[in-house]
Amino acid sequence: MPSSSKPPKAILFDIGGVVVISPFQAILDYEIENKIPVGYINYAIQKGPHDTGAWQLIERGEVELNDDWFAAFRRQLSRPEVWTEYLQKLAQQESVGGGQAIDGGPQPHVPDIDAKRLFWRMMKISRAPDPYMYPALRKLKESGKFVLGAFSNNVTFPDGILDDEGQLFTKDLIHAPAPNPYANDSKDVTTCFDIFLGSAVVGVRKPDPAAYKLAVREMDAIARKKGMGEVTAGDTLFLDDIGINLKFARKTGLRTIKVNLGKTRDAVRELEEAAGIPLLDDKARL
Repeated sequence: MPSSSKPPKAILFDIGGVVVISPFQAILDYEIENKIPVGYINYAIQKGPHDTGAWQLIERGEVELNDDWFAAFRRQLSRPEVWTEYLQKLAQQESVGGGQAIDGGPQPHVPDIDAKRLFWRMMKISRAPDPYMYPALRKLKESGKFVLGAFSNNVTFPDGILDDEGQLFTKDLIHAPAPNPYANDSKDVTTCFDIFLGSAVVGVRKPDPAAYKLAVREMDAIARKKGMGEVTAGDTLFLDDIGINLKFARKTGLRTIKVNLGKTRDAVRELEEAAGIPLLDDKARL
């Protein structure tokens, strides 16, 4: 929840799971299809390690997206100590018994995850604009009242890269056709913002406090150029779908809104209240 009733001067968005459909949905679908305890893949990704984890390295732009990386990502998802730790965590939460899969059968071994297929499913699903947040973002931009920024933990795609099905991959947004009012919008999500920061380009990723400080500095510079005055961390409202990213944003002084999986409409309601302007269409309010 935002920590102040005063409207923000700047609004900072995450992309995946906020402005576009969450790649976590692809992870969840993969786990369910393959009888992997729900949440394990995200847990394994977050366990890193911070300095050498394949996911962390690609999001900081320190390695190239290629078959070597996919092999490293698979290893990151296959660490026996992380698997055991997660099963113990589930057992403590009484979600599943120690060492048991979702279906109740024994699962003593680390799941064999097709990291390449999983990755591309994540990337493909997150090309679709969220039906509630994307229109809200467009309305915020049209209002001209805020500096709009984005900070995404993202990946640099080499030119001509093919996905797991051998198709050329692009990051272009896929807008629903007319009568969708945004059918002819730009396919480049960065055009929605005054400043777009990607972790793979700037070399720092959330939840590092340096990421938030960089975003605030950039938005402050834009605000000053627009004659909107100073923007501080306290003037900045940040939306993300990952708890630890929000936790460190708050520690850095930003106000936050949590965007839960499948509940972007609820987050837009909070954003409306914080921004002080209507952002949901009448149909979306039902």
